[in-house]
Amino acid sequence: MALLARFGHEVAAAVGDAEALLTAVAEHAPDIVVTDVRMPPGFQDEGLRAAVELRKAQPSLPVLVLSQYVQRTYASELLDSGDGTGIGYLLKDRVGQVEEFQTALQEVAAGGTVVDPEVVRQLLRRRRDPLERLTPREREVLALVAEGKSNTAVARQLVVSEAAVGKHIGNILAKLDLPPADETHRRVLAVLTFLRA
Repeated sequence: MALLARFGHEVAAAVGDAEALLTAVAEHAPDIVVTDVRMPPGFQDEGLRAAVELRKAQPSLPVLVLSQYVQRTYASELLDSGDGTGIGYLLKDRVGQVEEFQTALQEVAAGGTVVDPEVVRQLLRRRRDPLERLTPREREVLALVAEGKSNTAVARQLVVSEAAVGKHIGNILAKLDLPPADETHRRVLAVLTFLRA
């Protein structure tokens, strides 16, 4: 907030969760919305989902999203929202580069599109083979999970410990960009990704 004020921007509202963000935008009609991907209560992707919802309701509303990591599913939806203008998606380390952040903020507010190069790289990589980041062993584990096998059965078949299987599954979920979320079953999503590929 202090950074925005330093560059002469008036902060209409600073909120603590996605629901409050939606309410504040409706109340204040800001020129631009700056939000974090992760917001209370779950610290998953609430801010990004709120940004997508805001853009659905107001396709021309400029929105700049800040994130520690690339949340591919909603990032794609956000970048496709409206006519694709007035959108920004930056990784938080860019905010430390103050002039770059200020430039991005101005571009998005003026209707431009600013996307972090790492976001672009990961979105393009996803359009290729999402499984290419997996090691041969991780692909083997995922194939067995896709057959409906439990961790115990996978461990038995590969002659490894259950802890090793658990570690492989954790790596698979991370490499497929499937962060924990209350409303989804990541193991099922990983299998669906495997089957689509």
